[in-house]
Order: sequence, then structure tokens, then C-alpha cells
Amino acid sequence: MTTVVEYDVVVVGAGAAGMVGALTAAKRGLQTVVVEKADVYGGTTARSGAGIWIPNNEVLLDAGVPDTPTKAAEYLAAVVGDEVPATRLQAYLSAGPAMISFLLEHTPLRFAWMEGYPDYYPELPGGLPGGRSIEPQPLDANVLGAEYAALNAPYMATPPGTVVMDVDYKWLALIARHPRGLTTATEIVQRYLAAWARGEKPITMGQALAGGLRAGLLAADVPVWLNTPLTELVVSEGRVTGIRVVRDGEEVLLTARRGVIVGSGGFEHNEAMRKQYQEAPTGTDWTVGASSNTGDGIRACAEAGAALDLMDSAWWGPMIPLPTGPYFCLSERTLPGNIFVNPAGERFVNEAAPYGDVVRTMYAQDAFPAWMITDQRYRNRYLFRDLPPLLPYPSEWYDSGALVRDWTIRGLADKIGVPSATLSATVKRFNTLAKTGRDTDFHRGDSSYDHYYADPTNDPNPCLAALVLPPFYAMRIVPGDLGTNGGVRTDERGRALREDGTVIPGLYAAGNASAAVMGKGYAGAGSTLGPAMTFGYLAALDIVEASHG
Repeated sequence: MTTVVEYDVVVVGAGAAGMVGALTAAKRGLQTVVVEKADVYGGTTARSGAGIWIPNNEVLLDAGVPDTPTKAAEYLAAVVGDEVPATRLQAYLSAGPAMISFLLEHTPLRFAWMEGYPDYYPELPGGLPGGRSIEPQPLDANVLGAEYAALNAPYMATPPGTVVMDVDYKWLALIARHPRGLTTATEIVQRYLAAWARGEKPITMGQALAGGLRAGLLAADVPVWLNTPLTELVVSEGRVTGIRVVRDGEEVLLTARRGVIVGSGGFEHNEAMRKQYQEAPTGTDWTVGASSNTGDGIRACAEAGAALDLMDSAWWGPMIPLPTGPYFCLSERTLPGNIFVNPAGERFVNEAAPYGDVVRTMYAQDAFPAWMITDQRYRNRYLFRDLPPLLPYPSEWYDSGALVRDWTIRGLADKIGVPSATLSATVKRFNTLAKTGRDTDFHRGDSSYDHYYADPTNDPNPCLAALVLPPFYAMRIVPGDLGTNGGVRTDERGRALREDGTVIPGLYAAGNASAAVMGKGYAGAGSTLGPAMTFGYLAALDIVEASHG
């Protein structure tokens, strides 16, 4: 027998998009529930660094960031191109600041400007070299009470006894090279000790963002049903009127009097969907998205008549397939003393370029497998993942085939199956460029974005250093992602659209369950979360407006 429960708004997915949508609806007086398939809440949001790209929000303006609506619109149009309707871009830019202000009012979240983290294309019209990204400040997990235990785990745990912000990683990577590295290491411990003295349990980054949103829902009396997978949308006379879920082994019909918001994430962990929509090679083993993201909400919306867009796309990033799981290669490829090579043993990309661009180049040039080549000097100088400088790489990395070592470049080439003469010539050529400080082949270091994770003590270019000190290393690079970003086609209000452009009444989508407002672009750190939260907010506002109409 099916149990029937009625709400005004039913939200599918307890990530950032869903929780912001639910909180917005609830604070406008609508009875709201969130259902989450996993046994934890937070989704990929909780696993992330939690950068949020929202131009002209009050946090940025209070920090003195020289942003304007005109600059932001010019820049976003240049990044996205004509793939996304201008009305959606404008809705995002217009509503984003109000969404941040709403969260500051109705959750314990506080945000800080990620000072100096550039927009990803700062040289484009309207781009800001100082950046537009913000991140949550540390949150006291005590505000969550028992709900803290159900928060999804981070992608990579921070060291015990520390409070690490996203912007700290830049300097921690340079702990052996720059005095600010040691200063930052001291600060992250002092933050923890100060919080501990106040009786707090500090959490940061994605943990803080997801936890802060959950705390907002707790205060607003919005229930979050975990272990409750969606099975289908309920459609009556062309309108979505609710959803069917399984809860405690029984079918429940959740009636949505006003609307359903699908914020259930992408399909990065669905092998069949990846093979159907995406170019090979691709795989569920190369994503750091939440394991529960298998496209359930996208499929349910398609069955209800929704059009799908950008299904061949993802928030791409170069990954190293370590035995503990894929490692998102961010600062490591920007630091001087490494190059990426293709199966021919040749460089093929600016290694420090925005991560999505690196993987798109891999696909465009069929650069599989790709390898990151480094030397012992690089290992001696920089943090790698959570491995301090000088320490040897773990033996399991070699055993898994993700890492190869040899005392000569030619020997390394033989071990990874690339032409030894070509790899030797590639390294020699790069070393010459590094000594001049100009990468005339791929322009690494020309953009101020390239310099963010680089080494300011390295001359003449903080992004470029020769590979000279044996042994030499090769790390396998695969086309990974932070999650897929294709899904339901939506309008500027987050409403789901059919192929003919008409609206499916009662159905909304946001976050990675929807086709990204960024198209295949990536404006800056937080280009996933900023739009996800904004369109969750816009969807709820439209439901409120329609219910009062």
C-alpha cells in the first residue's frame, strides 16, 4: 500500500541547489520537504572546496572588489559564448547577489572573498585578476547537533587539529619555498586552537557550506529524508504534481501542491549514461562527484518530457588515478618543474590552464594516455596532494601504475611507452624555454590565472622550471571530472522545458541535474556551486510567485 504525504514543495537532492531551494521556499511560507537518496546529505557540495562564483555580491563589494554588473555581464558572455540564452545568464547575475544575502540572513553561514584567486580568464573583457570567488568561513558544527553525523565526508580530509580554508592550499603547497607557507601552517593550527578554546567544532570548505545550509533547514523546520530514492515523477494532465520515493522499504507518494525542484546531481557514477552520452575514454572511476550521483533525477525528468542539453559535457579536470581514488590535479600541474605529454611524448597543452580546458584539449587531440613528467627537484620543493616535500612517493602509487620512475628521461619514456627520442627532445626544448622564462609553445605563465598556484620564488617565471634532477617521474593523467554538467534544459526561472521550448508546469531543475548556465565554460572558482545555488533560489521564488498568482 502506498503512503501519501502532502507538501507544497518537494525537493529532490540535499546538495547546495536543493537545500537553497528548500530554504527559500520554506522562508516564503511554503511547506517543504527534501528527499535524498544517500544516507548522508551534502552530496558533491560537501566534498568540494566550496568556492562560489557570484559577481557583485555584498561580500565582494564590502571587501572592495572593483566589480560592476556591466563588467560581470561582459565577462560571462565572453566565457560562455552563444551556447546559453542571454536571459539565463542575466537571471544568474541578477539573482546571485540576492541569494547570498538571503543565506547570510537565514543561515549561520558567513563568507570571505578568496582574495587574489583570479577569474579563470582574467584577460577577457570584464575579467578580474583579483577574482570574484568567495568561500564559507569556518562553521561550528555544534550548530548541527546530531545532524553533523549525517554530513557527507569531504573529498580529502584536512589534517587533524587544523582549520584549513580553500585559499590556504596555495601557500601550504609552498611550505618549503616561501615564508608564507610556514605562516599559513601556523595559522591553520592557531585557528583550530582558538575554536577549541571556545568549545567549537570547526568545519570548513564544502563541509561548512553543506552544514550551514542544513542548519538553515533545521531552523526553518524543513525535514530532510535520507535513504529515500526517487523512483518517478508524478504527472497529472501535463503538470508535475509530486514524486514517488521509497522510504523504509515502502513506496511513498509525495504530493507537491506547488512544485518539484530536482537538484539530484549529475550522472557521473552511471556507467551506461556516460557511455551513451560522452566521448571515450570516460569512466565512473575518474570522478570525484558524490557516489550517489547516478542520474536518477535527470532520467525521471526526461521521462516526464523534459529536454536534455550538454549531456556530452562535465566539469572536467585532469586526474591522477591513485589506488585510493582519483586525485584532482590542481596546484601540482601549475607549479614549476612539470610538463604534460601525449602518447607521442610531446607537450600538447598549457599545463597551468583552467582544468576544463586541459581535458577538452586531451579529447580534441586524443591525448590518451597523458603523463605528467616531473623530476626530483619538484618532489623536493612542493607539497603533492597531502605529501610533504622531500618524502618519497608511496609504493602503492607505483604498484598501481599511476606513477613510474627512472633515472633517465629515456628510461622513463621506455617504461611509459612513449618514443624516448621524442620525450628527450620535448624535455630539452621545455628546459630551454623555462630558462628564458617564456613558454612560446603553449604560453604557460602568460595569464595571471596561471600564476595563482605557481611559485613566486622561482625565477624568471613562477610557472616554469627545467626538469634536471634525477630520478624523473611520470604520473598518469586521465580525463576526470568534478561531476557531469549536462541535464534538464531550463529557463531563466529554473523551469524545466520540453523540446519545443514550452514549460513543464510544476517541474524545476537546478545544479548538475540541469544543463549548466556556464555552457561548456568555467568563469572562475565556484562556477559549479554559484549557479547551482542561484537557480535553486530562482526556482523556489518562481514557485512562490506562481502560488500567489
